[in-house]
Amino acid sequence: MLNTPSVMSLHLSYRLWIAEMNSDISVLRIFDDYLKELQLKRNEEEAKNKIEDFKKQFTDLRKEIDELRDEMQIMKMNLGALSREKKPLDKTTSWADEHKELREKYFSFRKTFDKMKDNFISFESKWLQ
Repeated sequence: MLNTPSVMSLHLSYRLWIAEMNSDISVLRIFDDYLKELQLKRNEEEAKNKIEDFKKQFTDLRKEIDELRDEMQIMKMNLGALSREKKPLDKTTSWADEHKELREKYFSFRKTFDKMKDNFISFESKWLQ
């Protein structure tokens, strides 16, 4: 028998993930400030190419964050409605596929974002001195 998460458990997960993505937006803004500083200091072709590559990654990640947060906000509101109506999660209310899909999207995003952060920190330490 599978353990079905509670409405509150799922609701709290979405709140946490949304908060983490809001923090990721701040990280992207800070990293973008580093790119501006690098553009002023470095004229090497390699640095210029990497700066443009990171700018594109930041734009793509921000778009992904916005889309994922929107999906999660809707699901979180639906869970809130279930909670207010005191309905349990069951076959008619669990939206199991949607939860699984959102969870997979979030953890895929998290992996991509964390890899970008590691790459950016390595890049920044090489070129911004």
